Amino acid sequence: MATSGRPPLDGIRVIDFSRVIAGPMCTQMLSDMGAEVIKIENPDGGDDTRKGAGPRAGGEQGESHFFMTYNRGKKSVALDFTKPDGQAIVHRLLEKADVMLENFRPGVLKKYGLDYASLSKKYPKLIYLSISAYGQTGPLSDRPGYDPVLQAESGMMSVNGEANGEGLRHAIAIVDTMTAIHSVAAINAALYARRDTGKGQQIDLALYDTALVSLGNLGSYYLIGGDQPKRAGNGHFASAPNSSFDTSNGKIYMAVANQKLFVDTCKAMGHPEWATDPRFSTIAQRVANKPELTRLMEEVLRTDTKENWTQKLRHLPAGPIRTMKEALDEPEVKRRGMLKNYRHTRVGDVPLIGSNYKFSDTPVDDTRPPPSLGEHTDRVLREIAGVSDADLAALRGRKIIG
Repeated sequence: MATSGRPPLDGIRVIDFSRVIAGPMCTQMLSDMGAEVIKIENPDGGDDTRKGAGPRAGGEQGESHFFMTYNRGKKSVALDFTKPDGQAIVHRLLEKADVMLENFRPGVLKKYGLDYASLSKKYPKLIYLSISAYGQTGPLSDRPGYDPVLQAESGMMSVNGEANGEGLRHAIAIVDTMTAIHSVAAINAALYARRDTGKGQQIDLALYDTALVSLGNLGSYYLIGGDQPKRAGNGHFASAPNSSFDTSNGKIYMAVANQKLFVDTCKAMGHPEWATDPRFSTIAQRVANKPELTRLMEEVLRTDTKENWTQKLRHLPAGPIRTMKEALDEPEVKRRGMLKNYRHTRVGDVPLIGSNYKFSDTPVDDTRPPPSLGEHTDRVLREIAGVSDADLAALRGRKIIG
């Protein structure tokens, strides 16, 4: 069946002042959905992640893997908005924009007249999303915030780690990632509301609030029951078998969360009698006798490989614990269209993970590469801000643009 072809946010323009992860991940998703995202970067080095450590596409002088992860499909404008001439250009862009996104500390943009209170008078239809550590108001609003600190302060870290060890942070920037996803949802909701109200609005998204929301049922476990949820490493404090298990060549993870699944697992492993064994016949008994159940299961699982067990247990919630190479080399990743190769203007071909959104009628466009610093400065300023070539040269001479 033919599709409409246009991505869902085609025609929406976003002015993006954000850096690092939460904001850039949000605007990358908006770009995939068809929005035109104009990324405003400091002419002196750009987004902080451009200077990040680790592998660089194109060698030592190439582009940081970190920056490449979160900035697909955007137009980079190298612009110093701390100067009046730079602010004037920002205003020309905002005149034709739908959304502005920023993640400076509260109060920073007010110094340049780019706070919501100032801009909403001139651009009443503008949707203005602010990402901060602790929100736009309150006694903590001036504090900086980084993902692991928010994991620690929100209680998230207290439930992660081995039962007898210390609380551990998640290696992925999970608070930033969740904030990005909530940001996309909030912006789409505000665009939908504007259709009826004719008005824009400010959206205040705090990493701290997002971390608290992400506690989910573990937060409710404490609020309703009064007790700290117990850490259980790769296991689960209230379910078994729900953990990692040894095979002959590595580990698999099994999440056998109810009675029917346990019966089916016992059959698949060749031991249907486990399901009626008094030690294992209910979830409570399996949790109480977890070490013995684990021992019996691993005796069987060690007779074959994690790959073969994955096939034998494919009708059950079980799968191999893979390395990054094993995971991203898996054929299903390519079949799902999740690996993309991007032709970057400066460093050539770069492999990256693409969008996970699959729309049947308005497919996303995740085919455009991340930009070089200032790659689109002249084009955007000519076409959208109406800046002449002579003025571009003058602005560049004064280091307002790069």
